[in-house]
Amino acid sequence: MASFGALALALPACALPSPAMAAAKPATATPANQWPDQILFGAAYYDEYAPTDRLDEDVRLMKAANITVVRIAESTWGTMETAPGVFVFHHIDRVLAAMGKAGIKVIIGTPTYAVPTWLAKQHPDVLAITAQGPYSYGRRQNMDITSPEFRKAAERAIVALVDHVKDNPAVIGYQLDNETKAYGTSGPNVQAAFVEHMKQRFNGDLDALNKAFGLNYWSNRINRWEDFPNVNGSINASLSAAFAQFQRGLVTDYLGWQAALVRAHAKPNQFLTQNFDLDWRGYSYGVQADVNHWQAAKALDVAGIDIYHPGQSNLTGTEIALGGDLARSIKHGQNYLVIETTAQGFPEWTPYPGQLRLQAFSHLANGANMLEYWHWGTTANAIETYWRGLLSQDFKPNATYKEAATIGADLARLGPKLANLTKQNKVAIYVSNTALTGFDSFKPTADGKQVAYNDVMRGYYDALYRQNVEVDFITPDTPTPLDRYKLVIVPALYAASDAEIDRLNAYAKSGGHLLYSFKSGFSDENVKVRYADQPGRIAEAAGVRYSQFAAPQGVSLAGDPLKVGEKANTVRWWMEFLEPTTAQVVARYQHPSWPAYAAITRNHYGKGEVTYVGFMPSDEGLASLLQQEVALAGASDGEAARFPLVLRKGVLKNGHNVRYVLNFSANPARYTAPQPAQELLSGAKITSGGAVELSAWGVAILEEDAGKR
Repeated sequence: MASFGALALALPACALPSPAMAAAKPATATPANQWPDQILFGAAYYDEYAPTDRLDEDVRLMKAANITVVRIAESTWGTMETAPGVFVFHHIDRVLAAMGKAGIKVIIGTPTYAVPTWLAKQHPDVLAITAQGPYSYGRRQNMDITSPEFRKAAERAIVALVDHVKDNPAVIGYQLDNETKAYGTSGPNVQAAFVEHMKQRFNGDLDALNKAFGLNYWSNRINRWEDFPNVNGSINASLSAAFAQFQRGLVTDYLGWQAALVRAHAKPNQFLTQNFDLDWRGYSYGVQADVNHWQAAKALDVAGIDIYHPGQSNLTGTEIALGGDLARSIKHGQNYLVIETTAQGFPEWTPYPGQLRLQAFSHLANGANMLEYWHWGTTANAIETYWRGLLSQDFKPNATYKEAATIGADLARLGPKLANLTKQNKVAIYVSNTALTGFDSFKPTADGKQVAYNDVMRGYYDALYRQNVEVDFITPDTPTPLDRYKLVIVPALYAASDAEIDRLNAYAKSGGHLLYSFKSGFSDENVKVRYADQPGRIAEAAGVRYSQFAAPQGVSLAGDPLKVGEKANTVRWWMEFLEPTTAQVVARYQHPSWPAYAAITRNHYGKGEVTYVGFMPSDEGLASLLQQEVALAGASDGEAARFPLVLRKGVLKNGHNVRYVLNFSANPARYTAPQPAQELLSGAKITSGGAVELSAWGVAILEEDAGKR
């Protein structure tokens, strides 16, 4: 199979493979048949950053902490290839030899996310041109991932690295690139490739494109393909959304290219992964706008995820659960790898005593089969000087390292039992990159801040998390039948095809319980507003219509139907003036000037039910509403515990049910066990109805008898 690098050199820039072409033949993942029957525990390790030769001492400390895996090499391009074709594997060989001798497994990262100085100097066009202009050298992830010269150099580096390390028995797998995205690349070559993609998508029919995207507005109509404008200046949300989808496709293509390249050289029993990252708000926050993780993961054997979260008194575990639920769902229920997560992190993240353990077992409670910190020893210079690993710049054991050692000891004992946890969730949240792009093209403004798609999604997710309702994530790319879930929640499905909405409605019609939030169904997959009663294709199933909406000011719900009190009985962000056709009114707006339009409705639809929420409730209101929805859908398990006591459940590979009990509080807590169980960390036997005592930031793992629910 020809590599992309060779292919790109033979083609003009405008003929770069499009996402549509890339999606037609995705790289096929091959099962990794040598995955250890264990929870792997480790950190990223950078010998090339070390202030002195301390490899033996680091390995000694790792062994003392029961570290079983390290990730290396993803940042080494400049030290590994010092000039074109001149390879120096000194640091890699040292680490492989030391780890192999110590019995520590190694994941090799392909070092393509940070280009060396010589490549940028010789081929300045490898640096991406973005809507804000060309990148300068210095930052990482500044390259054009479609650049033929970048691909040629990257292929040479990847092949040399994999060929050099593949026979080392310590190497168990490869991480492709690092937190890959398109990095805003939109230079002339990418613009030309996008035009070719549009030609294919619309079969060369410009009239069809102009109509689908509404390009007559402001004379944006394109009458000849050669007049196709650079889309960086577009004011047309349809065209911009199509380009965003194209850029996501570039990432899928790029990772697929790397996967095929590595597989052609690696050993069959070495797995491929990628450390996907999430929307960033100073920590991991929501669905990644720049990558379709579900499509990109098709080339991988196992999904990897980087999860960073607030710490100290702001530690809630929400981001740990969210990132884990997304990572598990990306490969449709498969266990996943936490490739990076917080050790000490930023100064505001330095964990309180007990928090590192709580964080670690929270990851496992969501289905993680590996937990790796970023990173082992903190760098002494450059931009991440204050982003600290397990060890600080003195590289000596500290409180965080010592706590990590207790985790390692527990995993050495319990890892074989806890590995390969499976989930049987009854609730799913439906997310969509297309809807995200469309919604964020027209963000509402509330209290001086713009509201994004992920804000809506997180409102629903967070409310469920705090009620200990576990969820899977599903997307238009998810083959899982919807009827495996009792309740499907659809936040802000602003842009969606008729077929997509029909699939959701059919789920309700056949007996499912479906909840749509405001701004759903408004536009088609091209972000063109539907010429119909709103909410468009949803209107019949929801039994409502509306034609007007407003940004609410001083609006509440009549009679406080969610029973949350005056302060929380508020209407936030957006309000649609719902008029029921067949739906029952659950709540109405209250305002001295607006009529009492419906705000929340429920509609019997076929054998099921559709709830429509025409605004964003307060956090308390959303919690109350979702408690009702979960109960109505039959998705409640009767669990009374609520945040800060967090419960995560699953089935161990021995068939026993397991219940992680996590105390996200500085105060001790008590949990009443509903079943006889053994507490795995202490070995204590717990009777049905017995008390499980948790310290501040404490955790308990209850293995219940087989067959008990």
